[in-house]
Amino acid sequence: MNDVVLRCVGVSRGFGSGNARVDDLRGLDLEVRAGERVAIVGRSGAGKSTLLHLLGGLDRPDAGQVFVRGTDLFAIDDRAGDRLRNETLGFVYQFHHLLGEFTALENAAMPLLIRGLQRGKAASVAAPLLARMGLEHCAHRRPAQLSGGERQRVALARALVGRPAVVLADEPTGNLDRDNADLVQALMLELAAETGTAFIVVTHDRELTARADRRLELVAGRLRSVAP
Repeated sequence: MNDVVLRCVGVSRGFGSGNARVDDLRGLDLEVRAGERVAIVGRSGAGKSTLLHLLGGLDRPDAGQVFVRGTDLFAIDDRAGDRLRNETLGFVYQFHHLLGEFTALENAAMPLLIRGLQRGKAASVAAPLLARMGLEHCAHRRPAQLSGGERQRVALARALVGRPAVVLADEPTGNLDRDNADLVQALMLELAAETGTAFIVVTHDRELTARADRRLELVAGRLRSVAP
């Protein structure tokens, strides 16, 4: 059990009430181990993004528990929850959500700056990661000066800069052309193997799904294994 970095038990989440209530998740269980790459698929509206929000502590379940490195995300106060997310979780979305007034290097270093690291120290940690993404020449450019693929690689660097236990990725290649999607996929897979960071990826990208260690489908509020 020591290498289980994320676990949820009996997680349920619904919206509405009475006859109008819709249950996205129904007593869902999941365990993810260090370095594991898990792809989650399912039809639109099945609750995949809802699940990621719950796993990341961005929304509360109606029932159930979510543990990150053994700590229940919803059994601690907001300040401790913010700190736990900063130190153990990374997030990548279909849209990069970079801050336009900051450079690529500053955006990549942002989780460390929020953590309280000195600006120079944070930059020294983020810079090699940007270089690994092939973005050393973009370090001092702002998001508006970057291509879509470059922005998404900066977002991936930001998710990884704090060496999180788990990265939660919601359609991370959804806005990219095939070449950039393949590049982002390769970086995610390589870094998972090298750093031990687990990736939980919601995606419709069949190539990314095929390269995952485990494929799960969200159906009727529960996860089931999908054969390769």
